[in-house]
Amino acid sequence: MSRLLVLFSFVLLFAAGKSIAEPATPTGALGVVIERATGSVLIVDRMQHKAIDRIEGLGDLSHASVNFSPDERFAYVFGRDGGLTKIDLLERRIAKRIIQGGNSIGGAISDDGALVAVSNYEPGGIRVFDADTLDMVADIPARSKTVGLVELPARRFAWAQWDSGDAFMADLSSAEPVVTRLGATGANPYDAVLSGDGRHFVVGLFGEKGLTLFDMWEEAPAPVRFLSDYGKEGEDMPVYKMPHLQGWAVTEGQFALPAVGLHEVLWVNRDTLDETARTKTHGQPIFVLSQPASPYAWVNFAMPHNDTLQVIDSRSHEVVETLKPGAAVLHMEFSPRGHEVWVSSRDDNRIIIYDTHRREVKAEIPAQSPSGIFFTARAHRTGL
Repeated sequence: MSRLLVLFSFVLLFAAGKSIAEPATPTGALGVVIERATGSVLIVDRMQHKAIDRIEGLGDLSHASVNFSPDERFAYVFGRDGGLTKIDLLERRIAKRIIQGGNSIGGAISDDGALVAVSNYEPGGIRVFDADTLDMVADIPARSKTVGLVELPARRFAWAQWDSGDAFMADLSSAEPVVTRLGATGANPYDAVLSGDGRHFVVGLFGEKGLTLFDMWEEAPAPVRFLSDYGKEGEDMPVYKMPHLQGWAVTEGQFALPAVGLHEVLWVNRDTLDETARTKTHGQPIFVLSQPASPYAWVNFAMPHNDTLQVIDSRSHEVVETLKPGAAVLHMEFSPRGHEVWVSSRDDNRIIIYDTHRREVKAEIPAQSPSGIFFTARAHRTGL
């Protein structure tokens, strides 16, 4: 009898050990897809090409963005209704949700993952929250819509203000935020981007031509205007959707920028800020994304040409491929090493996955009016 008890105990211990040793879901394979019409998100496994869960109750996601905690476990979703939602990707649930403003336009997470900042149209300004609890730790008011919020090293954030045409930086490394005016950007900045090395904070302008650059490696960054005359040689076309500088390409020592109101991608030498080329495109560019580990940039377009993607070779500035993924292509996301690109087709209710080397469809995933696609690898990249 004692032998049986010993054997039974051993079996129980072995089973328990096996259970403990089983690995958790690999967060590096996960991503979030915004389902803008239903206020929900899909949690996807990019390695298995499938949706593994749907999280509902996130409010207005008509213009939503996502950041991730450094350990890739939590996704922070910034909704248009001022909602800030923290999603636990392992437990596949909402960990916490707050309404922090009336109309928000995006957010950023500090380099150490401790702080989450939100950019607001209403009431304006920047609000900063503890990433763990979502308790507010700083309220930086502004009599202006704030846009183009990015994270900088050492718990700092930078942004631009639509109404005043200024750029600011806030240092939250101490108990109280220290806010610095960087300088004038120009009329109606609509978006901004930080280069992956954390050096160049570039602000796009809607109220006038051109862009403004701040060198954030300098002790006192100052505004530098460039491309101040692009598009002035002809009559502007109507702008059907504002392009996103946060989807620009940096490749071959160049910035590849969407031209506001034009069917063109602009190429700018990163060192001299001189325009080097223009690429005629299918429509008004929205995102110009650099395919990792390649010379190629992928572009999607505003309506009525938003059923198309084009691939541009950054060496020749020529379009080398035109693809038709589906109706209303709103967003693209590359796998970390660039072997795949995931494409959202809102009006066809699907995600299309391309092999970037063959430029052929590998898989499709059903989704409800999908827009933004965000992989957890973003947790380890500056400027996203």
